[in-house]
Amino acid sequence: MIELVSVSTRYDQSMDDAELLFQGVARQAELVRTGKVSARRLAEASLRRIGLLDPSLNAFRVVRADQALAEADARDAARASGADGPLLGVPIAVKDELDVAGEVTTYGGAGNRTPVAEDAEAVRRLRAAGAVIIGKTTMPEFGQWPFTESAAHGYTRNPWDTTRTTGGSSGGSAAAVAAGLVGAALGGDGGGSIRIPAACCGLFGLKPQRGRVSTAPHPHLWYALGTVGPLTRTVADSALLYDVLSGPADGDRWAARPGATSFTQALATTPGRLRIGYSAKPAVRGVRPHPEHVEALRATAQALRELGHDVREIDPRYPDTTAAFLPQFCGGVRAEAAAMERPELLERRTRQTLRLARLAPEGAVEWAVRAGERLAVRANRVFTGAGSGLDLLLTPTIAQRPRPVGVLDGAGLLTAMLRSLPMIAYTALWNVTGNPAASVPAGHGSDGLPLAVQLVGGQHDEVTVLRVAAQLETIRPWADSRPPDNWTTGRLSG
Repeated sequence: MIELVSVSTRYDQSMDDAELLFQGVARQAELVRTGKVSARRLAEASLRRIGLLDPSLNAFRVVRADQALAEADARDAARASGADGPLLGVPIAVKDELDVAGEVTTYGGAGNRTPVAEDAEAVRRLRAAGAVIIGKTTMPEFGQWPFTESAAHGYTRNPWDTTRTTGGSSGGSAAAVAAGLVGAALGGDGGGSIRIPAACCGLFGLKPQRGRVSTAPHPHLWYALGTVGPLTRTVADSALLYDVLSGPADGDRWAARPGATSFTQALATTPGRLRIGYSAKPAVRGVRPHPEHVEALRATAQALRELGHDVREIDPRYPDTTAAFLPQFCGGVRAEAAAMERPELLERRTRQTLRLARLAPEGAVEWAVRAGERLAVRANRVFTGAGSGLDLLLTPTIAQRPRPVGVLDGAGLLTAMLRSLPMIAYTALWNVTGNPAASVPAGHGSDGLPLAVQLVGGQHDEVTVLRVAAQLETIRPWADSRPPDNWTTGRLSG
């Protein structure tokens, strides 16, 4: 049980915990900055919501209750002394593949036991902006799967329907934001792992351009595939967090081209009339999209036309990225597994991945990186080619509806890969190429679960993705759509 201390009456107590946490990070920071709410009040609200709802969701691997309250008090003291920051006093959660000083980085498994001494660079930047790190969120082991299930930490459940998956691998972060446990959470995306859970949980999730956010202390995240970024309720919150997170650090293998302006400032300007192509065609053969996903795609295309854009259906010539993706996937898992203190505790499927990785020595992985660069040129012809020259590509985010939890039960490596294909059929290509791509909410299906579409931008062009997503948010606002919070409490485990 989390013991909380009462808050001074000099702060605004009119908002209940849910109302306060569903405000989003920009508004929360403003409330703290103006003295209407204390950082401690925010942290207490987050901890109460976690204590009430997370037993049914399993979004958090660890909650830093004492540390978060101490950090919040420090933020309040700093504000009283005149300090400021874009995330002053805002509680934020962090996916358990990113180092948080004093906590174990488990990568979703049981193989590590020793707390790390220093924050990852992305976490350090959050703290420097004034954020309070509330806890670390669940993920499948090494982020291998688009379902947040692991032998060590059980199932993570979708706040819209706790019998269904959150997607993955940043499923804990998505569940925490969707349920209003925090206003934002960091995730990672090596094949769709920000966009897929955003789609399943009704959030906005932008995978940035490769190298936009530092992966330090590691030179890369799954070589050229992986990026770090937030899951949020609104486009503006995502822009704010990317302003905090963006920029290279020493040792990063990749660095994105700097923008001409901040992402937040970019949202103040409308994009003008753009050429937007849309297609329901998956980039993975043998996958068929759910009819409601195709309907959401077409409805979004029509909405973009009504916004004044030139929108047309196209037939993209997607390259086969298997030879570029799979060696980097295997090499990335191998590199992370090599750092485990107790490798004998790795999951059976992970050990199978590592056996497959023997077929991709380091030289083969580097070949795959170069192959991905060549494929990026081909894939980006949709944006740069004569006669096409699109500004954005619109697709579904995922092909199937969120599946019941337990997708990975009893599944070996091959079965797990086959079950994953409909979830990554539209997303993984853009990890190989490095392009920015975002999952944008698009209403709800007949099952009550969220629908989503994906906006893909040209290389280094997060700004256009953000601007058009913000236009869609204006005409069909989604941030006030909240899942129920009256599920049966008590740990629901795998």
